[in-house]
Amino acid sequence: MTAWLIANMAPIMFAALVVFLMLGFPVAFALAANGIVFGWIGIELGLFHPSFFQALPERIFGGIMNNDTLLAIPFFTFMGLILERSGMAEDLLDTIGQLFGPIRGGLAYAVIFVGAMLAATTGVVAASVISMGLISLPIMMRYGYDRRLASGVIAASGTLAQIIPPSLVLIIMADQLGKSVGDMYKGAFIPGFTLTGLYVLFVLGVTLLFPKAAPALPLADRTHREPDGSSGNLSLLILAAIAIGAAVAFSYTRGATMPTDEMIVSAMSVGVGVAFFLAVLNRLLRLKLLSRMAERVTFVLIPPLALIFLVLGTIFLGIATPTEGGAMGASGALIMAVARRRLSWSLMRQAMESTARLTTFVVFILIGARVFSLTFYGVDGHLWVEHLLTDLPGGQIGFLIVVNILVFVLAFFLDFFELSFIVVPLLGPVAEKLGIDLIWFGVLLGVNMQTSFMHPPFGFALFYLRSVAPREVKTMEIYWGAVPFVIIQLIMVAIIIVFPGIVQYDKSTMASDAVIDLAPSGDQDVPALPPAAPPAPAAPPPADSGLAPAPPPAAEPTAPKPAEQGAAPAQPDLSELLNAARESGKTEGAKP
Repeated sequence: MTAWLIANMAPIMFAALVVFLMLGFPVAFALAANGIVFGWIGIELGLFHPSFFQALPERIFGGIMNNDTLLAIPFFTFMGLILERSGMAEDLLDTIGQLFGPIRGGLAYAVIFVGAMLAATTGVVAASVISMGLISLPIMMRYGYDRRLASGVIAASGTLAQIIPPSLVLIIMADQLGKSVGDMYKGAFIPGFTLTGLYVLFVLGVTLLFPKAAPALPLADRTHREPDGSSGNLSLLILAAIAIGAAVAFSYTRGATMPTDEMIVSAMSVGVGVAFFLAVLNRLLRLKLLSRMAERVTFVLIPPLALIFLVLGTIFLGIATPTEGGAMGASGALIMAVARRRLSWSLMRQAMESTARLTTFVVFILIGARVFSLTFYGVDGHLWVEHLLTDLPGGQIGFLIVVNILVFVLAFFLDFFELSFIVVPLLGPVAEKLGIDLIWFGVLLGVNMQTSFMHPPFGFALFYLRSVAPREVKTMEIYWGAVPFVIIQLIMVAIIIVFPGIVQYDKSTMASDAVIDLAPSGDQDVPALPPAAPPAPAAPPPADSGLAPAPPPAAEPTAPKPAEQGAAPAQPDLSELLNAARESGKTEGAKP
């Protein structure tokens, strides 16, 4: 019995964690309790000496408390909460709704567009879903929208905050995979807006097949009109054409010297700046060249677009690290709230309390993950996971198929925090050994984990929407409305696998080279430790892993740009400690 326990300690430990989670124990305490209990069992079985746990304080204080990357979480959370409570969502939805109102599905297009804008400024799913649910859902129902379509569009658009930078899950993903947050943001930029485009195409298809499901706004409800009764869209189109022309001209002057993501952000900033300058000039000089609609759209859209550049532009261009970008974003959000005359002590207190609550939640899970990972490494759990996944047929493609199915199923029961801290650190080392680029792999998992917010019946976005939806909207209508968008998210996963070049980062370095070869790459073996009783090979864990170790990244020949910095501090090499602990266990007569 003892020999069987020693040989199967890793799968037993993982199964015990699953049981704890299924029973409803908090994730942080379930992780820590499993680590402590199975650590004691491992010591009793002679798998390692009690001195092995001397590495735990350094991994907590050195790997979590001194990790500057994690500072971006409270900054971006605070920024999102301030913007959500300062009325930006209401102004955006009202303006964009009036702009797209004359066409079928106009309100749905407005919700998707505003959802992408909120995602690129707030990065908080709950804030986006609740804001749009409170504002848009009653309006869409009043004008005869299908309830399933309306609820599905709102929930799906809110979850764009998980994949469009600055997303909290991308920060955690980068930390767990040991990669730069800036590179993860760059890699997710194009896939995030591609997913937004797929949502628009779906709404377009619904309006073509079922026109009554998404009618246009009646003429009497189009409030932003000129004195002569015209819509004023012509001057808006001319202003947009001038801005686009300026952006295109800027991109041509740069040629192929800039990566795609940096080019998009920089060109967008130039176009937005030109449009804003012309609108301000028109208002100050009273030229009356722009319509009311053109002015309103410009002055409502420019502040959040400027904030997007302040955050993402400085990160992509290498001017600031993600942590510094988050701090500037929080400052920009406060300035916008002051400009709107919405900043108050009550708003600040609510935002600070919510930020502190979420940050504490993340840190406690990280501490529990460190305790679990230390014991899991000691019982060679990383090797068990590696052997389990590298032996799958089909090489990289077989691994990706199995992993995406696993994450999709687990998303029914776990949210993205739990998936990021429990599952991702186990998969990252295996993906790296198979030759898969970890930035590409992180973006792929981020899109897949987005379904955790949309899964009926446990999706958090559905719960957020249910809490603010009118009573006449049935829960089953919300669930059925989410199904098409979950399918679209899975289609996006397939697109990333089939077209890996869509994930771009670091001077147009694409992840395609990492996934083109279907055969497992690299024959390197994990170095084994001297045999104990029983023999148990182990490898040093990484500095950034939450649960399972991975080989450390190769040293760069040149110093990284500011946007590439911010990795977690290096941890002591536990292979020597584990080796010494096992040798000490031998000398003290540990049990075989």
